[in-house]
Amino acid sequence: MSTARDEITELLFCYAERIDAGDFEGLADLFTHAEMTFAGYDQVCSGRQEVLARYASSTRRYEDDGTPKTKHVMTNVIVAVDELNDTATSRSYFTVLQAVAGTLGLQVIIAGRYEDRFELAESSWRFTSRHVMVDLVGDLSAHLLFDLGR
Repeated sequence: MSTARDEITELLFCYAERIDAGDFEGLADLFTHAEMTFAGYDQVCSGRQEVLARYASSTRRYEDDGTPKTKHVMTNVIVAVDELNDTATSRSYFTVLQAVAGTLGLQVIIAGRYEDRFELAESSWRFTSRHVMVDLVGDLSAHLLFDLGR
């Protein structure tokens, strides 16, 4: 039997799996009832459609396989569950590796942290917010469709 911590950790890993697969529709599904914010930026993405638009307009996908050719590695996951209120929070680290044949050798391109909030609704945990904090930036030229400006 899975615990709340297990289910929430699985949501974090599903995000990584979906973005690496280039499945922005599936990624956006995770944030249907959530808002996403980014440290240092005023933009707030609320709900599925805004999150989908954000990823589709900012993350490069390659024609040969439809993926961004990345691997998001999630570590240092800390989950706190408030069982009385059916809510939870988590903190985690992300490290993104990328390799693009003929363009970019395997390397870490960005690393940072997520602060997430969740709620239990209809017997399932779901995101209610994600705050993204970028700590380390490498060569993002083969990953993003815009200049991060760092």
